[in-house]
Amino acid sequence: QVPLVESGGGLVQAGGSLRLSCAASGRSFSTYNMGWFRRAPGKEREFVATISRTAGSTYYADSVKGRFTITRDNVKNTLYLQMNNLKPEDTAVYYCAAARLWAGSSSNYDYWGQGSQVTVSS
Repeated sequence: QVPLVESGGGLVQAGGSLRLSCAASGRSFSTYNMGWFRRAPGKEREFVATISRTAGSTYYADSVKGRFTITRDNVKNTLYLQMNNLKPEDTAVYYCAAARLWAGSSSNYDYWGQGSQVTVSS
């Protein structure tokens, strides 16, 4: 088990920035590839970004590329998502997820957090 707890969501105006954090319990955080997903009201959950165990590889959805940055700190057991130039269409519940194997943009992650609400006003 890898309990994951997101934080850092909130209300921001369009063009603003937020940084989400995902804290993982236990000593195995560095053995997991990590990802961010989001679910907007009335829509399916969608992939946002992923990062490999050692942060050597990252991959982003086209909709966030150039605006969002995924990073991790394996000493602090924490995953981050820096979100800049936010748009109203970024409004969603954001989830972090952990995968033993590389899952990329698929939903084949082993553990999920409970989500953090991000609301972008126009």
